[in-house]
Amino acid sequence: MSVAEDQLQRAVDRLRAGGLVAFPTETVYGLGADASRDDAVRRVFDVKGRPGNNPLIVHVSDEEMARRVAGAWPAEASKLARAFWPGPLSIVVPRSARVSGLACAGGPTVALRCPRHPLARGLIAMFGAPIVGPSANRSGSISPTRAEHVRTAFSEEQVLTLDGGPCEGGIESTVVALDSRGVRVLRLGLISAEEISRVLGVEVEKGGPAAEGDGPLASPGLLARHYAPTTPATLLPRAKLLVRARALVRQGRTPILILLGERTTPGAVTIAMPAEAQAYAAALYGALHRADAVGQRGETGKHAQILIERPESAGPIWDAIRDRLTRATTAR
Repeated sequence: MSVAEDQLQRAVDRLRAGGLVAFPTETVYGLGADASRDDAVRRVFDVKGRPGNNPLIVHVSDEEMARRVAGAWPAEASKLARAFWPGPLSIVVPRSARVSGLACAGGPTVALRCPRHPLARGLIAMFGAPIVGPSANRSGSISPTRAEHVRTAFSEEQVLTLDGGPCEGGIESTVVALDSRGVRVLRLGLISAEEISRVLGVEVEKGGPAAEGDGPLASPGLLARHYAPTTPATLLPRAKLLVRARALVRQGRTPILILLGERTTPGAVTIAMPAEAQAYAAALYGALHRADAVGQRGETGKHAQILIERPESAGPIWDAIRDRLTRATTAR
């Protein structure tokens, strides 16, 4: 993967003018804007249709830049940065006035992350300052893991998209909060609570607070419905899924199935998923985009349905995957 320097400069110019740039990370594509400017951050919320109480993650080039924009940088944050940055871990710490309050949903903290993707790092380094980077999609919809997912959601006038190829991680970063209540994982991701616990030598609580009311949320990714296709989707154990699929076929409908392993189901459109956790995570949003495209084209009849097999394997990445699938299939 290579992006010409003039394209990167064009992206930096767009950011300096208060505009929006989509960029690849190792997790998903982010929607970038100058994290210090209220007008630029407001544009992110407006373009995404994102609730104003749902904070954004601020992306930095390294720990030094993180320290400049944090109101405080505890020793635990340094340990985590040394262990996991650059990488898919966002660290919630007190914020400083150098970050737009809108990016923090008006709350007292900011989530900071140093991404690993070379294009993201090059963009931040050339810009020379932190940029916000929520997923580059409409709020609540499927996260983008390819540049074409972004271009389908937004026009070039709205968002300049840097194409860095497919994202290798496939699901959003782990979010960990460091405060007086201890160390808490607010959003599950590719880095587990157990890994964080080993680095810090303390017990780590799992699970963020429920998203309630209109106040600032503690972290992105806490809304009950999120990462969701437009086509109605249901998460089911394999046996129940196959029963439901056969019933839909008998009704003359063509269900869209997302199944673990290779399997053909007569009368259904089937998308096979890997059995290994990391590979499944990398493929997840692409599969949902493909399934939704089939449903929206009307190839499955008037009332399309996506049926997703619930993975039952144990492990922290599978836990994160189930979190995304549960939110993607929660009713509106």
